[in-house]
Amino acid sequence: MAEKIRTLIVDDEELARDRLRGLLAREPEIDVVGEAADGRSAVLLIEKIKPDLVFLDVQMPELDGFEVLRALGEPRPNVVFVTAHDKFALKAFDVHAVDYLLKPFDRERFQTALKRAVEKVRAHRAEPEDSTLNEVLEEVRPAKAVERLVVKVEGRVLLIKVNDIEWIEAADNYVSLHVGKESHMMRETMTSIESRLPPDRFMRISRSTIVNLERVQELQPMFHGEYMVLLKSGAKVTLSRSYRDKLQALMGKT
Repeated sequence: MAEKIRTLIVDDEELARDRLRGLLAREPEIDVVGEAADGRSAVLLIEKIKPDLVFLDVQMPELDGFEVLRALGEPRPNVVFVTAHDKFALKAFDVHAVDYLLKPFDRERFQTALKRAVEKVRAHRAEPEDSTLNEVLEEVRPAKAVERLVVKVEGRVLLIKVNDIEWIEAADNYVSLHVGKESHMMRETMTSIESRLPPDRFMRISRSTIVNLERVQELQPMFHGEYMVLLKSGAKVTLSRSYRDKLQALMGKT
């Protein structure tokens, strides 16, 4: 007998969770192992129980479905997105052949999405398709810069306001967000996080450093065309020679 597919339901609406639970209860290959009513709980629960499949609501207050996935480490579980009216996301789902349910959905549409998801789980159980989800997340990035970032800290999910970030540095496959006297590790590339930050407030000054322009206090010339950037907290970071074309803009913002 095939191993059951461990499934998690994430939706902020109780009636929606009840409906999905009822539909999934009729499926002998499915084992519903948990539910979450908000994005923060979903991140922690997914990382704790590591389900094979997640029915994930897109529109949730505070932390939406896309932010949940961006906060997770890899490999991510297989996902069936559940959405009410995100037309842009639906286009991305179709392009990348990701399963989704458009509310309100009937049993036939549910069966179609579930069948596809089950096939994916069976075929890729040992090697989940992170690339597909990554492509969707890239395409549905917000049109405007984000005002907060999601960070996991010791069993909690924090929402960090980007205005509170003083500077960001690369740390292998992570970035370190320096916020006051604290720093928080986040699994993200420098290029990716740079694209999500407000360009009028944040500037990349080297391959490994991004600064909040509002926190820059002084620029000190160094050797070979480099500058030391002194931040209001007292931290010092280097503006490298290859980024000198940004110096004039940096001086104009500070």
